[in-house]
Amino acid sequence: MKIAIIGTGNVGSALARNWVTQGHEIQLGVRDTGGFKGQELREHPRISVHPPREAVQAAEVVLFAIPAPAMAGITRDLGDLAGKVLIDATNAIVQGPDPYPTGYHALVDAAPGVQVVKCFNSTGFENMINPVYDGEGIDMFMAGASAEAKSVAQQLARDAGFGACWDFGGEERVELLEKFALSWINLAIFQKHGRGIAFKVLQRDQ
Repeated sequence: MKIAIIGTGNVGSALARNWVTQGHEIQLGVRDTGGFKGQELREHPRISVHPPREAVQAAEVVLFAIPAPAMAGITRDLGDLAGKVLIDATNAIVQGPDPYPTGYHALVDAAPGVQVVKCFNSTGFENMINPVYDGEGIDMFMAGASAEAKSVAQQLARDAGFGACWDFGGEERVELLEKFALSWINLAIFQKHGRGIAFKVLQRDQ
């Protein structure tokens, strides 16, 4: 897939590194193409750097890994998003993209009819870099109204090294998924268990 990543911080960089190993082509969308965080990414032959609008227009899938308050503003600069799958990896835990409750809702409003999914928001970037514990991939989670976008998110979760990608439900479960992310933050940071923890759903045989 041709994937545009808006946001080259810890999460965007980690997923870019894992996806290129599976043959995906990554286009980083950055405003300052000469001085952005994650400069080392451009050394990979299948990772290129572009202004955000150019990166998005050439992509099939767009991952948003930016601060949630920036979501509403950046979507105005990206042009026509028709035919693309948009993945919201943000968390509006401290502050949202006013007036929307989450980045997902900002995307849905900015691009009516476009396929949107919330995913890659529920764990720390260390688990994005290496999602394997004792030889087994940890789980990822997603929510949203688009079956097509969820199918893409599931594939990309597997390609990044995760195990199952559990479906939290439709658009009404997006805010619940963000609260689930807060549960990881609570355990890892507030309760001081460290960032080397992850969620894995176990299912008993029926």
